[in-house]
Amino acid sequence: MSGGWRVARIAGADIRVRPSLLLMGVILVIVFAPQFESLGAGPNPYLTSIVFVLSLYVSVFLHELAHLGVARWFGMRVPMVELHLLGGETHIEGDSRNPWQELATSVVGPIASFVVGIAALWGAQATEGATRSVLWSVGFINVLIAIFNMLPGLPLDGGRVLRALIWAVTGSEPKGVRVAGWIGRLAALGLVVISIMMMFGEDTFAIGRALLLLAVALFLWQGASFALQQGVALARIGSLSASTLMNQEHPPSGAVPISVELSGRDLLLAMAENPSDAYALVDDSGVVMGTLFASAVDRAYREAG
Repeated sequence: MSGGWRVARIAGADIRVRPSLLLMGVILVIVFAPQFESLGAGPNPYLTSIVFVLSLYVSVFLHELAHLGVARWFGMRVPMVELHLLGGETHIEGDSRNPWQELATSVVGPIASFVVGIAALWGAQATEGATRSVLWSVGFINVLIAIFNMLPGLPLDGGRVLRALIWAVTGSEPKGVRVAGWIGRLAALGLVVISIMMMFGEDTFAIGRALLLLAVALFLWQGASFALQQGVALARIGSLSASTLMNQEHPPSGAVPISVELSGRDLLLAMAENPSDAYALVDDSGVVMGTLFASAVDRAYREAG
């Protein structure tokens, strides 16, 4: 999604608001105002609905801040946090160094939503009128978001948790991405079926809810499809090995020395940090074993799997 406004900068990350967030805010106000009116929540149901939507967006922001905080604690660079049509997204540059970092970074968001939800529900018990309705609604939806987000399919946080667990058990990050990606696609199809069934319900607000659910399904399908593409890229990266791609000829003058033991992501990182057309592959004692040409790595990546 293009456009948007940079509204703040926290822990090195730009906080950006997309126009689609405002569009969804208007839709949510229109959808929920009649429901607050039916509950008798205050003299102006639209004002109550606006307060509810703003409170909901604050809780979504706290969810993303939890991701941001843990990622920065692990030393990851987070250039941007976006708030958009279906909530938010924390852009973490690169990937986790190991499955446990991936697990911690992923699960903290749903935990934050759950804590916010329980706190809001608890606060609703001590209030009444419009305040009680808003707190109860924010609490209920945050608990629902926490549960939904833990569904084991990408791009949801639960999909990232499943990816981390499969990665830890099998040692293969691409396998975790593929499994969680396909589950994400199945979840999207399930939401489409549920939304179609809701359209035939007798509830006055059924169509509005069904359309929102369809939007979520589209988001899930697109995210899962992107994750499956990422899984292919990860598998290709994992197949790269300096020793396998090594050329026996002597390195040219000025070749950058790197370890012959490097492979996968570590190999690409070493090449990115030391750009060169050719690398001198050395063993642990510094003895030159051969030459690695950048063109050979590029060709191997494109021809893999």
